[in-house]
Amino acid sequence: MGGTLISAEMLVSCTTKSKDVSDLFKPEQISFLNEVGDTILPTTNTPGAKAANVGEFMAVMVRDCYTPEDQKIFLEGFDKLNKASDEKFDKEFMQLNPKQRTDLLTALDAEQKEHQRTKGPEDPNHYFRMMKELTLLGYFSSEVGATQALRYDPVPGRYDGCMPYKKGDRAWAT
Repeated sequence: MGGTLISAEMLVSCTTKSKDVSDLFKPEQISFLNEVGDTILPTTNTPGAKAANVGEFMAVMVRDCYTPEDQKIFLEGFDKLNKASDEKFDKEFMQLNPKQRTDLLTALDAEQKEHQRTKGPEDPNHYFRMMKELTLLGYFSSEVGATQALRYDPVPGRYDGCMPYKKGDRAWAT
């Protein structure tokens, strides 16, 4: 009886954070992340990462799930990515054409792989690895990624471990 008098929010309050990502990310940073994501997963015969709004997803994940140290590394990644772009092409990332963006992110991916290979337990994470991981997670767990890039069955049937596969088939989301 008393539960009906007390709001559910008071009973289940598990966070005091605002639901708005603008406390950590500016709208132009979310647009930037969408462009980075769309360079990693561009539109082909399926929608790209921008269609799934991975920038917003990344902002929420960084705000809610990352440690303050990793948040700092991620946020500093904007400047580092623009600096790498400026050094390679004399332009900021948002001013690059798609081929230049791909070339830049390919180089950053090689850099983060080397960093990961030589990284010690106390070394910080690489900002581009975080961006890439969040892009993939955000895209393939979104409605767009699950239903258009992957095969999706909203009510899957029984499990079949020996399902026939033809080369070129999409992976299953469910």
